[in-house]
Amino acid sequence: MRNFLLSTVLIIVPVVVFAAGYAVLTPATPTSQAASSPPAAPLGDMAAFVAITSDVQKSASQNDLSNAQARITDLETAWDEKAKALRQADANAWGNVDEAIDNALSAIRTKTPDPSKVGQTLAVLQEKLANPSGPDSVQTGGMQITVAGIATTDANGRALPCEVMLDQFRSARTAAHILPANVDRVDTLEVKGTERCNADDDTRADDFFAQGIALMSN
Repeated sequence: MRNFLLSTVLIIVPVVVFAAGYAVLTPATPTSQAASSPPAAPLGDMAAFVAITSDVQKSASQNDLSNAQARITDLETAWDEKAKALRQADANAWGNVDEAIDNALSAIRTKTPDPSKVGQTLAVLQEKLANPSGPDSVQTGGMQITVAGIATTDANGRALPCEVMLDQFRSARTAAHILPANVDRVDTLEVKGTERCNADDDTRADDFFAQGIALMSN
C-alpha cells in the first residue's frame, strides 16, 4: 500500500509542476481575440448632442417648428463651445458633423421649412454623430479651393470654419502695414465676413476674409 501511494505521488507531482509551469509560460489570450472592442470614438462622447438632436426630431415630427428651432439653437451653441477642442481631436470627423449641423440649421431656419428636408437633414445628422468618421457627403472632387491665393477650404474642398479664417484675418491685420488706400476696403471685408460668419455661411465669410488677407499682404 505504501509503495502504491509513493508511486501515485511520484506521478502526480511532476504533472502538477508541469501544469503550473505551462500556465505561467503560456501567454494569455488577448482580450481583443476573446471579444473585439469597438473602435475609439474620434470626437469622444457625442451623447449630449445626440440627445438634443433627438429633441429637435421629436418637435419637428410634431410640426412644432418653434421648439425645433429653439432646440437646434441649443445644439448650435453647445457645438460651437466645443468646436476648438473637437477640431483638434479630429478635424475631418469634426467637419463631417459640423456640415451636417449646418445643413439641419439651414433646413429648419428657412422661411418656409420643408418637413421632408428637415427630417432628412436631422437623420443624416444623427448618422454623423454616431459615426463622425464615416464617408464625407461633400462631393468636391477632393480639391482645395483658394481665393486670391488664400486657402478657404480643407484638402477635401470643404469650407474652413469661418472662425478660423477670422482668426487668420485678425492675425494678418495685426502684423500688416496696410496702405492708407486699402484701409477702408479691409474694414469692409472684415464687416462683411463677420456678418456672413454670424449667419453660418462659412463659404461666403471665408471668401471675404481671404480677400482681406490677400489685400493686406500686398
